Amino acid sequence: MSCGDPHETDCSEVLDHLYEYLDQEMPDADREKLAEHFDECSPCLEKYGLEQAVKKLVKRCCGHDDVPTDLRSKVMGRIDLIRAGDTVPDQAVLDTSGYVHGVTATEPGDEGGAGPASPVRPHLR
Repeated sequence: MSCGDPHETDCSEVLDHLYEYLDQEMPDADREKLAEHFDECSPCLEKYGLEQAVKKLVKRCCGHDDVPTDLRSKVMGRIDLIRAGDTVPDQAVLDTSGYVHGVTATEPGDEGGAGPASPVRPHLR
């Protein structure tokens, strides 16, 4: 994506580091370069705003759920592989076979079950 105008920081570089910017995981000097780019480039600013809104929505909807330790470690392991540029195994992180964290899923109203398992399909590579 590019607005077609020349910038000190290229649009592709800005978008490559967008999540670092959103998560405030970059040095202040780099954050300032990206903020300056957003001031000059409306397509990148629009992408930033969209990603910021999605991040807030996910936090609001999912931020209070406890995550099982084994799931957290699997996801973090995949993130580490991706950051290192390694090949990520093509296997599901979540078990969607009718089990929810080791408990058999049941229909609503059944005693002792966790309720029906929703078909969660993670989009992790």
